[in-house]
Amino acid sequence: MKRVLITGAAGFLGSHLCDKFIDEGFQVIGMDNFITGDLKNINHLLHHPHFQLIEHDVTEFVKIEGELHYILHFASPASPIDYLKIPIQTLKVGSLGTHNLLGLAKAKKARILIASTSEVYGDPLVHPQSEDYYGNVNTIGPRGVYDEAKRFQESITMAYHRFHGLETRIVRIFNTYGPRMRLNDGRVIPAFIGQALRGENLTIFGDGLQTRSFCYITDQIEGIFKLLFSNYTYPVNIGNPSEITIKDFADEIIKLTGTNQKEIYKELPKDDPLQRQPDISLAKKLLNWEPKVSREEGMFKTYQYFKSLSKEELHKSEHKDFTKHIKI
Repeated sequence: MKRVLITGAAGFLGSHLCDKFIDEGFQVIGMDNFITGDLKNINHLLHHPHFQLIEHDVTEFVKIEGELHYILHFASPASPIDYLKIPIQTLKVGSLGTHNLLGLAKAKKARILIASTSEVYGDPLVHPQSEDYYGNVNTIGPRGVYDEAKRFQESITMAYHRFHGLETRIVRIFNTYGPRMRLNDGRVIPAFIGQALRGENLTIFGDGLQTRSFCYITDQIEGIFKLLFSNYTYPVNIGNPSEITIKDFADEIIKLTGTNQKEIYKELPKDDPLQRQPDISLAKKLLNWEPKVSREEGMFKTYQYFKSLSKEELHKSEHKDFTKHIKI
C-alpha cells in the first residue's frame, strides 16, 4: 500500500483528507499537535488498520520510519480568531513546518502537496482571482501573519522544486465548509449557524456587501486529491465560484434555520477582504474538476451537523485554550 502523511490531520480539512485517502486504499499517517485540531474529528479512525496517529508539532524535526510516498501539509491555524491569538505559531508552521516537511519529502523522495489559501490574494484588486494575480496584502497588518506565512510557504515550495527537483503541488483553497467545522472559530458559516441555533442576532461586519464564495467539503477534497495526482507544479485555485454577499447569505441562514433573528452590524476588521471569488478555469482544464454540490444542498448538510451538537458544545464561547502551546 502507498503511504501518505497528512499534517493537521485532526483539523476540518485534514480529517476529511484522512477519510478520503483511506477510502482510496492508502496507508495514512495522521500528524497533529492539536493546537487547533480536535481528536473527535478522527476518533472514528483510531482503530482503523490503515491509520496511524502521531502527535507532533511539525515546527520541530519530523521523522517518519519506512517508506513514504506522499505528504499533504495541512497543519496551520486557519481561523482569524485563532491566528490573531497565536500569530507566531501561525508564522512558524508556515515557515519552519513547511521547511521540515519539504526536507522530509526530499529525504523520502515523496511528492508533497502544500495547502495554500485564497488569502495570498489579500484584499484583491482584480475580480475574480486567478492564479496569475500576485495579490494585495498588508505584510504588517494583523492578518499578515497568516497571509505571509502562506505566501512564504508557496515560495519555499517552489524553491525546493526548482533547486532540488522535488515533486511539489500547491493548492489555493477558497472558503470551504461542511461537517466538522468548529462552531465558534470566527468564520461566517459556523458563526451565523451558531447564532441562529442559540437564538442570537446575526452579526454582520461592515455593510454586508462584501462577498464570499463557499465550497462544500466533498468538492474541495476531490479537487485536492486530483491535484496531487496531476502533473502540475504551480498553484491551482480550488473553490466554488458561486459568489454571494454576506448580507444575502445571512438572509439565507435565517430562512434555512427557520428563525427570525435580527441582523446587527459591526465594524469591519482591518484588512478583511471585500471580495472573494475564485477563477477556476485552470482547475477545470487541468483536473477536469468543478464543484458539484450546490450551496443549498451543502448548507442543509452543514446545518444538520451543527444541530446535532450537544447543548454544551453549542453554548461554548471559547473552544480552544492556547496556553500550553505558547512558549515564552
